[in-house]
Amino acid sequence: MKLSGVIITFNEARNIGRCLASLQGVCDEILVLDSFSTDNTAAICGSYGVRFEQHPFEGHIQQKNEALKRATHPWVLSLDADEALTPELQSAILEVKAQSPQKGGFAMNRLTNYCGKWIHHSGWYPDTKLRLASKADVIWGGLNPHDQLLPHEGLQVQHLQGDLLHYSYYTKADHFRQIDYFSKIAAHELFERKVRCSLGKLYLKVCAQFMKSYLIKKGFLDGKAGWLIAVRSAYATQQKYTLLRQLWSHA
Repeated sequence: MKLSGVIITFNEARNIGRCLASLQGVCDEILVLDSFSTDNTAAICGSYGVRFEQHPFEGHIQQKNEALKRATHPWVLSLDADEALTPELQSAILEVKAQSPQKGGFAMNRLTNYCGKWIHHSGWYPDTKLRLASKADVIWGGLNPHDQLLPHEGLQVQHLQGDLLHYSYYTKADHFRQIDYFSKIAAHELFERKVRCSLGKLYLKVCAQFMKSYLIKKGFLDGKAGWLIAVRSAYATQQKYTLLRQLWSHA
């Protein structure tokens, strides 16, 4: 069973080394598909001896499908640059390789670090992701920027032990920059799909997002971080649909 580790990057010098280090000894090939980074991403990748290729960014889903297409082995393990395998997850993947299945998919729990705190509630955990699969049996889909690896009909998906560590935001400023970036992408995607949102619906969505994160998903158990996540998730919802309404007002 030959395995390609696949990552897309743009200015990920802060994260990519940790990600690549966790793939050493697990993957038979590591491919980084970069969108012409202007920081030290390329140099760091070079120090790990990975395949480093570049391609213009056309969207998260499109970029990940391009990377998937370029992987040379029949199995792929797809990570984001700000993710890394725990030792337990590394061992679980190596056990799969030892069994050498012909096809299949393997999901794993993702544990997110928010400004230095690991989040075990708030709708952020277990946050199960399909990331290891036979290449011919999956495709990236979803709604930009929230991509999702989708199995073809009938593909058996099993669950691996161990966590995929996600180093999401280091500071409050990081979070708000990401909210601004993702909100614009999501609003344009919804606009292209002819989705509309009334003012009343906007307020309902904002309130529902806060209630879901803080109460239903038990964000209060994450302490101050859980409160901040709930408030900022509600704000992100507000931004997305406010931008969508602005797009329709100028249509």
